[in-house]
Amino acid sequence: MAATVGAERHRASVLIGVDELYARVAEPPPPPVLLDVRWKLGDPHGADHYRAGHIPGAVYVDLDTELAGEGEGRHPLPTVEDLQASARRWGITRGRGVVVYDDNGGLSAARAWWLLRWAGVPDVRILDGGLAAWTAAGHAAVPGEARPQPGGDITLTPGHLPTLTADEAAARPGSGTLIDARAAERYRGDVEPIDPRAGHIPGAVNKPTTGNLADGRFLKTPELAERFQDVAGPVGVYCGSGVTAAHEIAALTIAGIDAALYPGSWSAWSSDPDRPLEKGDPA
Repeated sequence: MAATVGAERHRASVLIGVDELYARVAEPPPPPVLLDVRWKLGDPHGADHYRAGHIPGAVYVDLDTELAGEGEGRHPLPTVEDLQASARRWGITRGRGVVVYDDNGGLSAARAWWLLRWAGVPDVRILDGGLAAWTAAGHAAVPGEARPQPGGDITLTPGHLPTLTADEAAARPGSGTLIDARAAERYRGDVEPIDPRAGHIPGAVNKPTTGNLADGRFLKTPELAERFQDVAGPVGVYCGSGVTAAHEIAALTIAGIDAALYPGSWSAWSSDPDRPLEKGDPA
């Protein structure tokens, strides 16, 4: 019984269901801050999708410009100062929870979940099933621009979730597990449509992020625990550019496993010709 309670506590710290969100939005203020984080690789029209229909009261967040900064890789972490300015513009305060969602199984919303948790926001959750689950439950999606939000006063500090440098990621297979969350064909090096070189970090194991989902929702907690049952020791995670790896960390958290993010991920690693790589499946 204690293990079950603990498992559900892990899940509740990461996810919120539609019914609970609807109840919280309908409660007296302050409701949670709602962030619409629609983004897909190759689809730069997230703001247009937001304007076509979003959860009432949600603010659109641009992943490329507000959840990333300058540095190594395609989506380096923003500075905490820039993230704090954005968070205050979105209306985040210490006393209001935050709910993030998208229309892609949480694959982009998890980036906001991870970043805000990394920066010290205590209550951030992903809407399980996203916008599709909201509308399937009979709730409205409204078109148009966001309503102006009262300015937030949140103060952010970095480092509340762990990260890895490239050297630390390289060493992680020797002391624990380094997970490559990309699609299997990119891990093996069969194809590489985006980054300079194909393959994976030596010693990494492949667990594609899409395997965390069924019908656009996170797998049940026992299923996630089974998926990661072979993960041992300190855990690190990377993907193409540090976006979907955050989804993997969310799934690992539900399963009761802590993990560190390598923010530069394969986009940074493959850009350095001195970094070794492997191809194919593990021997």
